[in-house]
Amino acid sequence: MADWLRRRSWTAADRPLDLLLAAKRAAGPAGTVSVVLPALDEESTVGEIVAAIRTELVERVPLVDELVVVDSGSRDATAAVAAAAGARVVHRDALLPRLPAAPGKGEVLWRSLLATSGAIVCFVDADLREFDPAFVSGIVGPLLTDPALHLVKAMYDRPFEADGAVVPAGGGRVTELVARPLLNLHWPQLAGFVQPLGGEYAARRALLERLPFPTGYGVELGLLVDALELAGLDALAQVDVGVRHHRHQDGQALGRMAATIYRTALERLDRAHRLKADPDLVRPLLTQYTRTADGFTPRTHPVPATERPPMATVPEYRDR
Repeated sequence: MADWLRRRSWTAADRPLDLLLAAKRAAGPAGTVSVVLPALDEESTVGEIVAAIRTELVERVPLVDELVVVDSGSRDATAAVAAAAGARVVHRDALLPRLPAAPGKGEVLWRSLLATSGAIVCFVDADLREFDPAFVSGIVGPLLTDPALHLVKAMYDRPFEADGAVVPAGGGRVTELVARPLLNLHWPQLAGFVQPLGGEYAARRALLERLPFPTGYGVELGLLVDALELAGLDALAQVDVGVRHHRHQDGQALGRMAATIYRTALERLDRAHRLKADPDLVRPLLTQYTRTADGFTPRTHPVPATERPPMATVPEYRDR
């Protein structure tokens, strides 16, 4: 791991924009870049992100060829705000309409491959605040300059901010309590990733279209593990892009995310015959409790394991 960290970890400043632009032009079609923002009720943040990318990485430096917001059913003005800021907005359900959409972020990312054409696809969460375009240029850069790389994740400080108080390293609770232990125990080659669950990463389309996509919160862990199996550790890298500010989930929402991520890991261990999961002993439900006037009241949520097949196997994608 130490050798990988030394060779496959950088900062965004290591590759200035003029270097990236020259590499992009030299790469031709292989250097085309699509940026995708999956969005659900993000009207307060999506416009600032889109405007920053368009101003800095489309108009000032033409690094990004496509800037797409995939709206997964927002009830607020997310779509209108994103379009006004300069994004092409596509509704999730308009992509592959013959297949009813499953809920979850991974479903949106999977379908976004049908809405984009870049050889490099960069995903950015739509709830970021104080957004820095280096979140895009930093993780796209290694893919433009090194053909041996196939997937690059952002790493960053992740403060926990609530009620005016800031805990510098308090964010990423599901990462520290669930994802990092799972990776260290079962996929120690991936233990060097600082933010394995981070929503900001870029990859070559040729890799993404060959990977299955968990439809829910397990998508980041699933893609990382599957990319390791398909492309090898040396094709993966990470870039320090500074500080990530975003909305924090409450404890029960984090519990549901953790359960989904854990089940995603179990599916992959079972698939690789490394840990046999008896379906009769796995309860795909999570019961949580809330105090009400009647005492503690249970509420049970499904823990989904739905996955979409590699996009390269979808006829509509092949026929584009």
